[in-house]
Amino acid sequence: MKFNKSILSLALVFSINVFAADKPEVMILGTGGTIAGAAQKATDVTGYTAGEIAVSTLIEAVPEIANVADVKGIQVANTSSSNISSDILLELANTARKALNGDTKGIVVTHGTDTTEETAFFLDLVNQTEKPIVVVGAMRPATAISADGPMNLLNAVTLAASDEARGRGTMIMLNDFIGAAYYTSKTNSTSLDTFKAYDQGFLGTFAGGVPKFYYGPSQATGKPSFNISKIEALPRVDIIYSYLDMQPDQLNALVDAGAKGIVVAGSGNGSTPKAVRDRIAELQKSGFPVVLASRTGAGYVTAKEHGIGSGMLNPQKARIMLMLGLTKTQDLAELADLFGTRA
Repeated sequence: MKFNKSILSLALVFSINVFAADKPEVMILGTGGTIAGAAQKATDVTGYTAGEIAVSTLIEAVPEIANVADVKGIQVANTSSSNISSDILLELANTARKALNGDTKGIVVTHGTDTTEETAFFLDLVNQTEKPIVVVGAMRPATAISADGPMNLLNAVTLAASDEARGRGTMIMLNDFIGAAYYTSKTNSTSLDTFKAYDQGFLGTFAGGVPKFYYGPSQATGKPSFNISKIEALPRVDIIYSYLDMQPDQLNALVDAGAKGIVVAGSGNGSTPKAVRDRIAELQKSGFPVVLASRTGAGYVTAKEHGIGSGMLNPQKARIMLMLGLTKTQDLAELADLFGTRA
């Protein structure tokens, strides 16, 4: 299957409507990714170009969506998820907020899977309503044999339109499983079955095209909420990776480069070599926030005498939490409270 690029290269921001009489209104916000990707061959599932197909084309390719919702689509961006920036996150969140303050029952965000968990986590922390936001993507491009995007998109719209989806925060929907954005992460580079929350599990699944939840509506324990309606830019926060023989040079370089906070992907329970630990202690005394997360991919990072333990959050989610936290406070103890790890 091939797409005419002259048709696909549409304006960055536009809107479409798929009419479904007496159906709930669902807004689809397109950002690109594999679900909107295209390759020259139908068997190519890795060498494709992400963000080639407009959200309007994605919707038109799944006419069954009209059976479950009155869909409106907006192209917020159309790029690889590795190119998603803080500016795009703010635009995405503010577009969703305006829609959710109106008649829209739920939001679906089409997104590349590589950074889905970061965008979904961000949206989970800034959504001020009980209405659901569902982030969806695909592991195979739209041009591939057995592309997973169309069914994922239909399920995501169905989920966003469901009464049972209210009060559950932002969710990630792929491969028939429903995960809480707060906990769910990508765990495999190419497998369709990649999004998981190892410790917490899934919220539910799809059976016969219907969402089936395992539990009643709930939120992550201690999850904060941020109002970003007046925020024009997010503070710079960087991540560095801990390893044998690591030196504090990277910390110093990031501070000099203008970082307002740093997350360290430490070994085990947020561990680092002594030289790095000592430098983190110095930065802490000066009021500079350093969050210690774990590079293991799962588990809880406890409170620290030096730095801030990331709690349940992996490095990439800890970065989002620290960015948002710094829009409210510079106090290290208050920042630690966001992670539930005040020493």
